[in-house]
Amino acid sequence: MKRSQLFAPLSLLLVLLLLVGCAPQGDAQGGDTAAATATPAQEAAAAPAEGMDALVAAAQEEGTLTTIALPHDWCAYGAAIDAFKAKYGIEVNELDPNAGSGDELEAIRANKDNQGPQAPDVIDVGFAFGPQAMAEGLIQPYKVATWDSIPDEVKDPDGNWYGDYYGVLAIQVNTDVVTEVPQDWQDLLNPAYSGQVALAGDPRTSNQAIQSVYAASLANGGSLDDAQPGLEFWAQVNEAGNFVPVIASNATFATGETPIIIQWDYLALAARDTFAGNPPAEIVIPASGVFAGVYVQAISAYAPHPNAAKLWMEFLYSDEGQNIWLSGYCHPIRYNDMAARDVIPADLAAKLPPADLYAKAVFPSLDQLTAAKELITTQWDSVVKADVK
Repeated sequence: MKRSQLFAPLSLLLVLLLLVGCAPQGDAQGGDTAAATATPAQEAAAAPAEGMDALVAAAQEEGTLTTIALPHDWCAYGAAIDAFKAKYGIEVNELDPNAGSGDELEAIRANKDNQGPQAPDVIDVGFAFGPQAMAEGLIQPYKVATWDSIPDEVKDPDGNWYGDYYGVLAIQVNTDVVTEVPQDWQDLLNPAYSGQVALAGDPRTSNQAIQSVYAASLANGGSLDDAQPGLEFWAQVNEAGNFVPVIASNATFATGETPIIIQWDYLALAARDTFAGNPPAEIVIPASGVFAGVYVQAISAYAPHPNAAKLWMEFLYSDEGQNIWLSGYCHPIRYNDMAARDVIPADLAAKLPPADLYAKAVFPSLDQLTAAKELITTQWDSVVKADVK
């Protein structure tokens, strides 16, 4: 399941936009008739408005935006939806908020010939699903006004998909149990942490745990192309007697069974709020090996409301929309740009780890993630020798 847990005015948007729709690319010789024939939605997108005012008017004429897989408590999406509706007077038809990334693509496939209320206009999916959707011709290109401040590593250069928010792997510490808080990966080898360090999943099956191993490699002589040092690091943690082979949770954290957990920062920060000091939790972004996991946005190639979809993207990628994601502890993809321009509200920034640590975040490619996953899942048992349960 995609959503198992959990998240300024638009002055930057006064940039002329050429809202060019794009049908999926089919076989020019007639091999893919669905892709070769434009749908009404695609024809509407191909005759777009010019400029922000015209886009707003065209979207309001459509009157509705259909979303999918957006729980209100994930990355503050509830606040984002409410703000969009209030700002533009456009209704939001919310399909299954608990759908996974695969379900989102299937919803486009199933409704490409149906412009009814079950056809999503936009999707928010895991990183691997953006390129997959593009390869299938399920999404259409569109570049928001703030396009240049989205890192190149996390966007399709033609605008078919682009990163929206990310988390970095963090060290969550129960300071009732741990008096000397670790600040970096190497600190986890300290004998003071005997029987205290855990992962929030099994590295043989859990994406979060796999990437926790991958992240450690960056601070131990490895790279995005070499995750082997990450396995060797966790073998050292295990040999030192510091590793607890238990899938950590808020419950094991609170009882002190796993007082040091490696997990995504947005989950750790949300847990800190949930505990409200009982137990006290300190969240640390490692000084080295700052590893980012990304979700991506895209517009359906068959969107019933293409202009509302584009306006939604403009809203999400504005400073206003990005700060809403940040209020849910999901770091917006334009975070570094916003921090440099000092447009993150002070009260929100005060709840977060230092911005300079996030400036170090690295974003692996899909190929690098795939290679690291294969290495870690197949060699965890032989290298680390810890049966996580």
